[in-house]
Amino acid sequence: MNGSLLAVSDLHVAYEENRTALEAIRPRHEDDWLIVAGDVGEILADVESALRHLARRFAKVIWTPGNHELWTHPRDPSPLRGAARYARLVETCRALGVVTPEDPYPVWEGPGGPVTVAPLFLLYDYTFRQPGAGTAGEALALAAANGVVCADEHLLHPEPYEDAAAWCRARVAATERRLAALGPDVRTVLVNHFPLIREPTRILRHPDFALWCGTTATADWHLRFRAAAVVYGHLHIPRTSRHDGVRFEEVSTGYPREWRRRGARPDGPRTILAGRPAFPKERA
Repeated sequence: MNGSLLAVSDLHVAYEENRTALEAIRPRHEDDWLIVAGDVGEILADVESALRHLARRFAKVIWTPGNHELWTHPRDPSPLRGAARYARLVETCRALGVVTPEDPYPVWEGPGGPVTVAPLFLLYDYTFRQPGAGTAGEALALAAANGVVCADEHLLHPEPYEDAAAWCRARVAATERRLAALGPDVRTVLVNHFPLIREPTRILRHPDFALWCGTTATADWHLRFRAAAVVYGHLHIPRTSRHDGVRFEEVSTGYPREWRRRGARPDGPRTILAGRPAFPKERA
């Protein structure tokens, strides 16, 4: 295997300009894998169409949901909510041959490997709080007073869980057991839509938005589970950073107004583990 492990997130294909950017995403080698770290879109049919398109081009596509896929949007003909909506997304991905957080973790045997690529679905629990907020309720009230309320509070329905924090706790517990079972010598690439640690949120323009960006429960996972790299999105601030010696890659495309500020076009997938570029056989 001579390809590369690539990653992108926050494609937001509801925007015409981003659909054009999606069309431009192509492998450089026929062995390339692509990680899609959430927020493909809000409408189930749009998510399916985009992932089908990518699955035809790349040797393997690995997906984990963002908050937008979990929205029950008024424009979506599907009324599915919460865990039932996530189950439908998993079902759709499996029909396309796309790996989900519910499937066996694939092992990248190419350059930089072997590493186990682990797509995680963990959500957030309001523990990335501003100073002075001792509870989730206090933190949410402070954010609202500052004019910051995530659309998730209206569109992401966590049924059958009481709230997003309860769903997050259940996901963290189940995922932690699964990662711990990998064994002490297994290296990983951890993939989650939300950052696994608080630090990347420190540069947010609106600090209160960190509430909807992750959980302190995963603060040491990059060390405990031997991450060669951690891939995330959600913040729409693409960059590379290092924490405790581990490389973290924020791989967002973001909204057109955001990527226009960065340059003439979106950055495209970021390289997580690099192989040798080649002119791949065209994938339909």
